Amino acid sequence: MPHILIVEDETIIRSALRRLLERNQYQVSEAGSVQEAQERFSIPTFDLIVSDLRLPGAPGTELIKLGQGKPVLIMTSYASLRSAVDSMKMGAVDYIAKPFDHDEMLQAVARILRDRQSAPATAPAPAERANGSTKAAAGAENANGEIGIIGSCPPMQDMYSKIRKVAPTDSNVLIQGESGTGKELVARALHNLSRRAKAPMISVNCAAIPETLIESELFGHEKGAFTGASAGRAGLVEAADGGTLFLDEIGELPLEAQARLLRVLQEGEIRRVGSVQSQKVDVRLIAATHRDLKSLAKVGQFREDLYYRLHVIALKLPALRERGADVNEIANAFLARQSARIGRNDLRFSAEAEQAIRHYSWPGNVRELENAVERSVILSESPEISAELLGIDIELEDLDDDVFDPLASNAAGNANGTSHEPTEDLSLEDYFQHFVLEHQDHMTETELARKLGVSRKCLWERRQRLGIPRRKSGATSES
Repeated sequence: MPHILIVEDETIIRSALRRLLERNQYQVSEAGSVQEAQERFSIPTFDLIVSDLRLPGAPGTELIKLGQGKPVLIMTSYASLRSAVDSMKMGAVDYIAKPFDHDEMLQAVARILRDRQSAPATAPAPAERANGSTKAAAGAENANGEIGIIGSCPPMQDMYSKIRKVAPTDSNVLIQGESGTGKELVARALHNLSRRAKAPMISVNCAAIPETLIESELFGHEKGAFTGASAGRAGLVEAADGGTLFLDEIGELPLEAQARLLRVLQEGEIRRVGSVQSQKVDVRLIAATHRDLKSLAKVGQFREDLYYRLHVIALKLPALRERGADVNEIANAFLARQSARIGRNDLRFSAEAEQAIRHYSWPGNVRELENAVERSVILSESPEISAELLGIDIELEDLDDDVFDPLASNAAGNANGTSHEPTEDLSLEDYFQHFVLEHQDHMTETELARKLGVSRKCLWERRQRLGIPRRKSGATSES
C-alpha cells in the first residue's frame, strides 16, 4: 500500500485530504509544516509527498530536497499558480490548484505513483492515463506508453498517425473537439513525444482565469504595474520557456491577450505587464477549443491572424459516440481501475449495460463515462453492474447501430416546435438548466457549483454544452 505524506497547515484541508486518500486504499501520515515533518518522519521513506506551497516557516518546495528524489505534488491557490510552476522547475513532479475536485486529486496521485512505479517513456493525461496500464486486449499498441490513449477505431488510428508525425516538430497545433474528448491527453502526447519532453508542459484553461487577470497570468507583470502588484512575477508563458504551452479553450481568450500571444508566436518574445523591456522565449504552442475559431474570426471575436498562426496543424478529436466499440474498451479499463482502487476483482458489466454503454450518446464524452463507471463501482452491491446503476436510461430493445443522441434529438425537436417524451437523463439536464437560470442572478459561480455538486470548470463546461449564457451581474462576477 503506497505511503503518502501530507504537509498542510490548515487542519480542515489536511484532515479532509487524509480521509479522501485513506478511503482510496492509501496509507497516510500528516504534518502541519516542513519542520514538523522533519521531526516526526524520515521523509525519503514515503512514496509520495503532497504539500501546500505556502507553509509556516519553510515553503513546501523544501520537501523536494528533503525527499531525496521522492515525488512531491505541490498544492497552491490559483493566485499563486506561477509560484507552483516555479516549484516544478525546482523539481516538483506536478502541482494542483486549490480548490481541487476529489477526482482531480485522486487522478494526480494515482498517475504520479503509477508513473514512478512503471517509469514509462511518457506521462499520459488524466481522463485516460489509467487506460494504458489496464488495457490487455488486442490493439494495446495504441493504448500504451507511446500515445497513452485507448481505442482502435479508424478515426483514432488516423489521430495516432498524425500525433507521431507532428510531435517531433515545433509547429503550432490546434486541437479541436467536444468537451471531455481528451484534448489535453493529445496535447500531452505531443509534448511527451517531442524534443521538449524533459522541459515543462504548462497547461492553462483560458476560460478559468478572470479576464482582468489573464494578461498578468500569461505574460507576468512588474512591480507596481497595477494595484496589488507588490513584486514582479513571471508569467506562465515565461514558465514554459524551453517546453510546451497548452492553452485550453483558447476561444475564450480576450482580444487584447490574443494580440500579445500573437507577438509571442511571431517574434518569440514577451513583455511583462508594466515593462518596457522584451525578453526572448522558446515556447511551442498547443491550443485546444470546442468552438469554431474560423467563424469567430469572421465576426471579430477572434483575431484572424492568430487563427492562421494556430492553424498550422489541426487535429480533430472524434466524440465518444463516433468511436464505435472503443467506448466499451474504455469503460472496461475504467472498471478495472476503479475496482482495483476499492480492492474488488469480481465486478463486471451486465450484457444490457454493455449494450447501453455502446449505444448511449455520451454527451459529456470520456469524462462522463469515467464518472458513470466510478459511481457504479462505488454503489454496486452485486458483482454485475446494470445499465440502471450506470445512470443510462434508454430503451435497449429499440437500439441498433445507428442510434442517435436522445438529448440532441430532443433539443432539435424543441427547435422545430415538436415535443418528445422526456427521459431521466433529459430531466437531469433540464434540472441543471433550470437551477442555473433561476439562481445565477443572486449566486456566484462558486455557490452555483457547490449547490450542484460540481466543480466550477464542470459548471462552465455544462453551460457551454447546454448553451446557458453567464449573466453579467454583480453576483456572478468573481475574482
